[in-house]
Amino acid sequence: MIEIFNFKIDLWTVWGLAAQGLFLLSFVVQWYKSERTKRSFIPIEFWVMRMVATIMLLFYVYQRKDVVFLLSSFLQMVIYSRNIWLIKKTNEQK
Repeated sequence: MIEIFNFKIDLWTVWGLAAQGLFLLSFVVQWYKSERTKRSFIPIEFWVMRMVATIMLLFYVYQRKDVVFLLSSFLQMVIYSRNIWLIKKTNEQK
């Protein structure tokens, strides 16, 4: 473990930062796909990346024993799962 500006940085901190980085990357993917289609567009990759990032954060918040983020992560997973399911259902109907 190292300390930077009074923040303790350990392996779990790096894990949490990677999860947050994946959240950020999902916005970059959404922006890129929207620019390519010349309209506001949220691709399935956006939701999948957010789901993976949330699962990563679940491990992180469980390790840190943070009940607030644990509960919000579960809610996010429900929302992301529903969006993924709706997209897949729509694609199957085409």
